[in-house]
Parts: sequence; structure tokens; C-alpha cells
Amino acid sequence: MPATALVWLKRDLRLADHAPLQAASRFERAVALFVIEPEWICSADFDASHLEFTLSSLAELRARGLALTVRRGSVVGVLDSLRQSTGFTHLLSHEETGSGWSYARDLAVAAWCRSHGVVWQEFPQTGVVRRLKSRNGWAARWAARMNSPLVADEIAPAAALGGEMGDGCVVPTLAALGMPSHGKALQAAGETAAHAVLLDFLDRRGHDYRRALSSPLSAETGCSRLSPHLAWGTLSMRQVHQATEERHQRLLDGPPADRQFAWALRGFAGRLRWHCHFMQKLEDEPAIEFRNFARSCDGLRPGDAEGAGSPFSEGDNARFQAWCGGRTGYPMVDACMRSLRATGWLNFRMRAMLVSFASCHLWLHWRQTGLFLARQFLDFEPGIHWSQMQMQSGTTGINTLRIYSPTKQALDHDPDGIFIRRWLPELARVPLAALAEPWRMTTGEQQAAGCLIGHDYPAPVVDAASAVKHAKDQLYGQRAGVAARGEADDIQQRHGSRKSGLPPTGRNASRSRRQPSEVATPQLDLFRDAE
Repeated sequence: MPATALVWLKRDLRLADHAPLQAASRFERAVALFVIEPEWICSADFDASHLEFTLSSLAELRARGLALTVRRGSVVGVLDSLRQSTGFTHLLSHEETGSGWSYARDLAVAAWCRSHGVVWQEFPQTGVVRRLKSRNGWAARWAARMNSPLVADEIAPAAALGGEMGDGCVVPTLAALGMPSHGKALQAAGETAAHAVLLDFLDRRGHDYRRALSSPLSAETGCSRLSPHLAWGTLSMRQVHQATEERHQRLLDGPPADRQFAWALRGFAGRLRWHCHFMQKLEDEPAIEFRNFARSCDGLRPGDAEGAGSPFSEGDNARFQAWCGGRTGYPMVDACMRSLRATGWLNFRMRAMLVSFASCHLWLHWRQTGLFLARQFLDFEPGIHWSQMQMQSGTTGINTLRIYSPTKQALDHDPDGIFIRRWLPELARVPLAALAEPWRMTTGEQQAAGCLIGHDYPAPVVDAASAVKHAKDQLYGQRAGVAARGEADDIQQRHGSRKSGLPPTGRNASRSRRQPSEVATPQLDLFRDAE
């Protein structure tokens, strides 16, 4: 029987810069596979919007000629069935730094491959390094990987991957899978759309990136909007990095008027490293999806005795539900939440504010709020998500504690009230001077605005001043302890950025979630308030 390869697509839904697809072209027979896994659909971080974006991306690949089969079921069972029908000898895929369920699945696939004599070859596709022993040298390794040549895709997909596989030849829709609509207005999916967004940002929209990214109004177009495409792999990180560097150099070589644009793209390029830096944390310590980075924070919030949030009490749940529904009584928080639930996207500063408010003002554990947000974000990337949930909640043990004021964020980033009025129509007639804090209006002012606080729009669920004082007392008190200070040294050496190539001086060697690899150094301070 001729040698046959099976290319297992996961978060790499593209044809270009795709090492597994290129490797498959060296086999006599090959086919690509995507599996709709019940473990994914049943996971607490899944949303139908994630699946719709995936299915739309797969449909485009198939339309462009990729011999693709789509199956439903647990991956091991699907592989077993396909091996019996095709006799494939090699499984080719990209590495994945995903949620706990996907890590457990990968372990099961590895065991199945060993027991059946199937060679499973995984290829890196981000800057994440498997089996990292130290953070020293990470930035150099990231740069080397990102600057390496793109994987050639000159072989037509239909020629490289020939053959069909029966009942999996049609990419299903959500309706065909029996799933209700998610109700979000999503960005366009697929590789073609991804390249269009990238080119539009580099040629036009990115000009004011550094100034545009903080306000939810200007960020809507001023940010790259590439995050869903990076999360689901319709673009590779290397493609984005190299296109950005090329455009940056052309701007530097151009007239002086282009220098502002070049400066903006330099900031964007740094955030590509930031992206992988945070993913590396989950790769190195997968438990951070479930428990505090700093174990000295265990018990800090209610239900946190073991570091992982338990179901909320009745009072906590009421505040949680108000936060989820955009009904906290704080207009900037509520407008951001309603916008996110409608579109699946929000700019970084406003995401940080939502988490800070939930974790500090409402004093809720990050695990449950993080799962809710994971379902809202179309660009849900587990490594970034859980690292940021903890960073904004003050449980990393090393990052600067930040508590965002919703009032200040409204005044700074929505000074004309455009964003708040768009998403909170009940506040449409509230005077601008009162819009950030409508509860301060007199009864007469409320009546004149047609917005009675506690009736048309909720009163604040907590008093900001006392809630922030409590959070600061707890967080700074925890960090002042001897155990917390000692633990912070260990966490910094395992997960912290490096400004130089000097080796760490601490006690603990880093152990990774996977099997092995090498090392490297971040030259940026990636703990700044990046967006």
C-alpha cells in the first residue's frame, strides 16, 4: 500500500505557510481532516460563534481545492476509523497550546499513535517553544522562527492532497449540526478575508494605531482586527510578522511623512511578541487555566480555597449575572459588555477594565468570569486569555496591580458619550456631564432624561470607593507577606520577561507541559500595559 499521510487541521485553517500541508505533498497519498469534537463543544469555554468561524474557514479551503474531510466524534475514534479505511501511516499537524481538554486529547492521540505504529509529526506555528527550560533567549528564538522563510505553497492543494473520504466531504453548517444561532455579528472568516484585513491595516488603518487602540470607538477600525485570524490560524503569526516588518521598512525608506506610520507599526510589531509571550506561560504551566499563578493568593477571594474558583454564592452570583448582562450600573462597563456580546470583539483596554471590575470591584474569582468571557471572544486564545485573566485580577504575584476606574475610562476614552449611548439606549437623553455616573443625577434630572435609576437603568451594584479600598487592602496585604515575596521570585524566573540575556538566578528550573525543546530572551518589557 502506498505511504499515506493524514493532515489534522486544528487552529491552522489556511493553505499558505502551512508546514503539515507541505510535508503531505511528499507522500504518495494524503488527505486533510478536521474533526468537530464533542469534547470541544461540551467544554465550558466553547461558543457556537467559534464553530461558525471555523466552519466558514473550512468551507473556503474546500472551495479552493483542498481535499478535506470533516468528521464528528472524538479524535481517537475518528483516527481509528480512517486508519482502517485508508491505512494512513503518518499523522501531520501543528503544535497547539490550547485549553485543558485539548491537551488531554493530544495525550490520547499520542498514545493511540504509539500503539498503532503511526508516526505523528507536529510542527510549530507560533513563537511558543515546547519543553522550554528557561526564559533566557526566548526573544532570540522567537525572532529566528518568525524571520525564517515562509513555507512554500507552490503545490496546488488539490494536487498535493488527492482523494476523497466519503461522508465527510461536505462542510456542515451550524443549522445542519443542530446548533442554534449565537446571535453575534462576526468578522468575516477565512484565509481570503484574513489577508484583506492584514493588507488594509498595513496600508491604511494602522497609521494611528498607537493612539487609536485605547478607545473602543477608534479601536474598532484603528486596531489590526487580526486577532480572530491569528486565534484560528487563517493567518500565521509569521505571515503577519514578516508583512509588518516589510511595510515598516518601506515606510522608513519613504518620505518623512511616512515616519509616523512606521512608528505606529513598530508598536504593533511589539505586540506580536507579546502575543506569543503570554501563550508561552500556558505552555509552560497548563495549570494556570484552573488555579492561581501565585499559590499564596489561594483563598484570597470567596470560594478560592484551592486556587480555582468554586460556584458563586447567591450574592456573588447576583453581581456576576449583572456583570454578564451589562447591568452593573456603571455605564462604561455595561456598554463594553453589551458591545462584546453583540460582536465578539472588544479592544484590549476595555477587556482589561471588564476583568478588573469583576475581580476587584465585584471581588469575583477570575475562573468563572474568564469562562464567560472566553465564550464571548471570537478570538479566544487560551494562553493569552488565562494569563490576562490572572494578570488583571492580581493573582500572578509579579505584575503591577491595576484597578481600572470605569468613570475615568469613560471620560478618557468616550468623552462625547458616543460609545455609551450606542450600546445603552436607555441613557440616550442623559446629559453628557452625568453620563459616566448617572446615579448622581437628582430625581428631577432623571425624570427630565427619561431614565430613572433603579428602574430604567440599574443603580450601581457596588459602591466603587469602598469596593476598591477593600480590593487594595486585600491585594497589597497579600503581596506584603514573606511567602508571597519569595514565591514571586520563582514565578518571575519561570514566566517573566527578560530584558537581557543574563541567566536567571533563582532556585527553580522550568518544567514544561510538553516534551522538550530549547530556550530564548524577550528584549521588551512585556509587563507594560500593552493593548
